Amino acid sequence: MSKKVILLFANGTEETEAVTPADMLIRAGAELTVAGQGGVERTGSHGIRVMCDKAVSECKNDDFDLLIIPGGMPGTNNIEADADCRYLIEMAAKEGKFIGAICAAPKILGGMGLLNGKKATCYPGFEPKLTGAKTGGRVVRDGNIITAAGAGTAVEFGAELIRALYGDETAKTVLSAIIA
Repeated sequence: MSKKVILLFANGTEETEAVTPADMLIRAGAELTVAGQGGVERTGSHGIRVMCDKAVSECKNDDFDLLIIPGGMPGTNNIEADADCRYLIEMAAKEGKFIGAICAAPKILGGMGLLNGKKATCYPGFEPKLTGAKTGGRVVRDGNIITAAGAGTAVEFGAELIRALYGDETAKTVLSAIIA
């Protein structure tokens, strides 16, 4: 069964942290919507232009199983400051949907109080922003929250997102197909 995934993408998002898990989830069978914060034409933190499927503001009534928040600067700050992005994050948390955040992006979850009493990880130096969380590790899943340390963990992050939605066998199949 196809699972629905929304991936937030802002100007300044780290491209590897967005594209790698997106590609892996599509390989697993997910239906992916790339939602642009502030518009559909965005530019990542390394100057790669991305055409999003639609603006975040158009996703407020969409049904989804997983919300992904890539890191990168200033992309993380742009997502954190956006009311529509925050609405989707709050909705996902309230409804117990999976939320994946990588690199600096877990700080958004910490700032929203979504990591209280949970294990989480982030890019080194952002740990103080993960309010209420026990931190450490490369990729950490605690309940519906999946966090990862940065671009170098993008494949591991993608695999854990697949495990959450489809199980370990599908994750192993995708990892094998990409020679990971």
